[in-house]
Amino acid sequence: MSDLNSPLRPKRKKIWVDYFVQFRWIIVIFVVLPISFTLYFLTYLGDVKSERKSFKQRQKEHDENVEKVVKRLKERDPKKDGLVCTARKPWIAVGMRNVDYKRARHCEVDLSAFRNILEIDRERMVARVEPLVNMGQISRVTVPMNLSLAVVAELDDLTVGGLINGYGIEGSSHIYGLFSDTVVAYEIVLADGRVVRATKDNEFSDLFYAIPWSQGTLGLLVSAEIKLIPVKEYMKLTYKPVVGNLKDIAQGYMDSFAPRDGDQDNSEKVPDFVETMIYSPSEAVCMTGNYASKEEAKKKGNVINSVGWWYKPWFYQYAQRALKRGEFVEYIPTREYYHRHTRCLYWEGKLILPFADQWWFRFLLGWLMPPKVSLLKATQGEAIRNYYHEMHVIQDMLVPLYKVGDALEWVHQEMEVYPLWLCPHRLYKLPMKTMVYPEPGFDLHRRQGDTQYSQMYTDVGVYYSPGPVLRGEQFDGSEAVRKMENWLIENHGFQPQYAVSELSEKKFWRMFDAGLYEHCRRKYKAVGTFMSVYYKSKKGRKTEKEVQEEEQAHLEKAYAEVDQPAD
Repeated sequence: MSDLNSPLRPKRKKIWVDYFVQFRWIIVIFVVLPISFTLYFLTYLGDVKSERKSFKQRQKEHDENVEKVVKRLKERDPKKDGLVCTARKPWIAVGMRNVDYKRARHCEVDLSAFRNILEIDRERMVARVEPLVNMGQISRVTVPMNLSLAVVAELDDLTVGGLINGYGIEGSSHIYGLFSDTVVAYEIVLADGRVVRATKDNEFSDLFYAIPWSQGTLGLLVSAEIKLIPVKEYMKLTYKPVVGNLKDIAQGYMDSFAPRDGDQDNSEKVPDFVETMIYSPSEAVCMTGNYASKEEAKKKGNVINSVGWWYKPWFYQYAQRALKRGEFVEYIPTREYYHRHTRCLYWEGKLILPFADQWWFRFLLGWLMPPKVSLLKATQGEAIRNYYHEMHVIQDMLVPLYKVGDALEWVHQEMEVYPLWLCPHRLYKLPMKTMVYPEPGFDLHRRQGDTQYSQMYTDVGVYYSPGPVLRGEQFDGSEAVRKMENWLIENHGFQPQYAVSELSEKKFWRMFDAGLYEHCRRKYKAVGTFMSVYYKSKKGRKTEKEVQEEEQAHLEKAYAEVDQPAD
């Protein structure tokens, strides 16, 4: 694209919801924040209590809870109880995608007890955890041991189960891949009540590769074994400003972690962590980090910045100072670096509480931040939810690294959202073709960032109100998302399913590959027990009748495919 001027749009007439959203901060301050803080504190006490239990006790409780899940599945009457889903309330999920399927009749399975760290195995360098363990909980246990998950998603509340069944990324994903790529084994309760351990090289290897992105529609995840890596006490972070057009920014971002000579596996040339934040069509800050010891960080002349304190400037605003200050280096405590975006929810906090980034608020009430996303959803109501779907964008575009410049220009043209977040990740060439997969023949081109075994992708994070909305102009959020999804399909990109989607079933399976997923659905008898991943991600309210009709249609289609005679 050469013309980056956004299209002229007519002014939009304000309605009552606009004013409700504008003054929603009143509810957030007096209701959401106090309740959020209380819940965070109670959860913390529960985590501490769990950590004090012996391994034997935690394992015993885990086995008992698994038995309850098995019993619930075996007691289910398919004709009477409908499809299986978890008992978690629709508003509790962190993601923004539709969860209206829970409003219809379903057989609910309670997994709320599965929130324990079962074992930290130093010899195997593996953490065995239950699905409701979140990132804040696991990092609080591992970092003091100078260990960490290979990929630690930034927000504290993100759970292991969501990051596996859905999507998870972090600034280390250019080395280790997505969160699911770091999993060594899954413990799954199948539709028939069997409990299996799936690894990449045992009899359930097909299930192992099919679980990521399946949204819990192949079985119920009850534990996972996840790769650990050794870490140091600090992150040495370099802030580097990049000024130019969007293509220049894209190239500067690529050069920050992908050597042009193709030596992508050389730890001397590739940083441990990478992210870039784009503040306007002409300004960005690239950040690269490397683990550093306490001794190095505390050497004379080095600057230590504890970004986790409640009164500190929000991280994205602090990083923006590099545009005026120029390149600089500082040391951040490792765990505080991992969760640097938690307090302000990237930059969404600015929309939720417009003055929460001010010094006086940070000093007085910053310790209450962040509001729990689940409570924000629980207090928004149907009208506000629809407003956000139309007037707000929370999307991630996973695109090949060499197409990042095109993606940035597209987002500017169609959505005009800033800041933008860039985070690279490897997409591996696996023994089986999974729902997301590299471009065919990528290993022949060996573009910047690619290796023989993986193609480098980038998450373009688009989170904020579009420019037209901020200027009071008309904006069709559904149409913008629809165009984005078409662009991703045409450019071999992917859309994480936590977000609101406008995809039809046909286009959904153009974006994702259905082969292995549908094979496992039939082989492990998930059809008729768990809804399909498209149906679970589909936008819109579902009545009981619609649920029954779609269940039956899916069953008939699946059985027809199974019953077809072999050629």
